[in-house]
Amino acid sequence: MESSVETWSSALITLSHSLHHEPELAFEEHRSVSKIIDLAEGAGFETAKGVGGLATAFVATKGTGALTIGFCAEYDALPEIGHACGHNVNGAAAVGAAIALAEVADSLDVRVKLVGTPAEEAGGGKAILLRAGVFDDVAAAMMVHAGGRDEVGGSSLAMSQWTAEYVGRSSHAATAPWLGANALDAVAVAYNAVGLLRQQLEPGLVVSIIVTDGGHACNVIPSNARVAVEIRATSTTKLRQVQARVRACLEAGALATGTDVSITPCGEDFAELRQDDFMTRAYSRAIGTRGRTALSRAGDHIASTDMGNISHVLPAIHPTIGYDVGDAAHHTAEFALHGTSPSADEAVLDGAMAMAAVGAELALDRDQRTRLLDRVQNPHLRREEKV
Repeated sequence: MESSVETWSSALITLSHSLHHEPELAFEEHRSVSKIIDLAEGAGFETAKGVGGLATAFVATKGTGALTIGFCAEYDALPEIGHACGHNVNGAAAVGAAIALAEVADSLDVRVKLVGTPAEEAGGGKAILLRAGVFDDVAAAMMVHAGGRDEVGGSSLAMSQWTAEYVGRSSHAATAPWLGANALDAVAVAYNAVGLLRQQLEPGLVVSIIVTDGGHACNVIPSNARVAVEIRATSTTKLRQVQARVRACLEAGALATGTDVSITPCGEDFAELRQDDFMTRAYSRAIGTRGRTALSRAGDHIASTDMGNISHVLPAIHPTIGYDVGDAAHHTAEFALHGTSPSADEAVLDGAMAMAAVGAELALDRDQRTRLLDRVQNPHLRREEKV
């Protein structure tokens, strides 16, 4: 497998750079998908585009073994600042891992499935594909995520994003304000209710709210107003509990002001990560052979990802592959500047090799192979219903 990564190293680095130089937003990643599919087909994979009802999702498969190992390729970017979360590295590493493991697929009796997962930044592509059955034949799934240092384990925060739109009645703010129903007042009530709610939330539960439309003229009672809300929690169970309380705050704004409110989800809810212990240990060993030491994040809940939804249904990992980003944080223009550095290129290749090694270890370990096959053949063994 190592020789395969070396053979394809130039193509993988070129892919990473090309994705970085032509960033595309969630659900609009058409060029990115074409680039990845071209490379996968060149490596002998069979491909299908537009799976799961998403135009910029795809699958690429190779091998006919009984055990299907999945790799998740991300490739969406952020508005204005491009690949400031390193998804060009994430995606290229997944492609490299799939190619490397596929080289030994027959001897390991495995089937390799590369899943192109759009819209992690906005929309939750993995959650949509999971619900559509794209992962039903996958025994275990993995990806690496770009970051400033190598890390394994830990969890993420479950997350939900909503838009609440208030509709009232317009009127002249000076001559007949009593004839209006002020949608901005509804926002003010809801905003303050959410602020007061925060005092009652335990650590790890976070609610953010911003006003995205508050009217357009001071002398007009606003008939329309809008807020965006983001809720994060350490578990899906706690997320559901906080959602109910936040919804009550938003509805209180409408009740108090005689307006109507419609609350709309912005994409899929993200579940918290549940990283597989065996796969985490296997990855730590594999990345160690590349001269890296991965720090444990056990007990931490950091950021949010739709890979959490995958991990609720099948064994999965989402380690961080580190490269030199200086002091830059994710989702900043400074972070994006480092995405095609020699250090980032090494991360692509090291991440690919480590993930391929995890796939091989799952196939070769008799107990793990049995565990994974049992879960695929007996769906009731999956941890819980798809989130």
